[in-house]
Amino acid sequence: MSASKVRIAKDKAELVKSLVVGEGSDGVFPTYADAIAFAAALGSKRQRRSPLSNVSQRDPGAISVEIFISRGYDTLINLLAIVSTKNPKIISPKDPAAETQRLQIFEEYANGGLEILRDELRGAVDYTERITLLLMSERHRQDATGQYGFDLSRFL
Repeated sequence: MSASKVRIAKDKAELVKSLVVGEGSDGVFPTYADAIAFAAALGSKRQRRSPLSNVSQRDPGAISVEIFISRGYDTLINLLAIVSTKNPKIISPKDPAAETQRLQIFEEYANGGLEILRDELRGAVDYTERITLLLMSERHRQDATGQYGFDLSRFL
């Protein structure tokens, strides 16, 4: 992956900021990349993909893909792309169009996951507690086939 960036929807920017530990925030995640990766995994788990209409230009702005790679999320980006397209050739490092498509899929799952988080966290004072409860309920939820899904608790 080259110097591409993962964009954040403008209407989710404040939520993303509140999810990250920092000034004026008792967030849950150490970085924006961690929050976005968690949201993408949640969006995938709940099969919710939402296209970005307006993109945030300010804090948080687009995040370099290199940050996601350095944190080990390139595997998540690639897996989401393969599952979505059912085409393993989408992870070709030599195809710039494939990279663009991978990042778009990742952004859409992240945006869908942020919509879920916005609904789940509405009215919550302590995001840590609410996200922990969300993870516990997801861990014990069976999908339609009666199998348990993957464990999102790795992100905490």
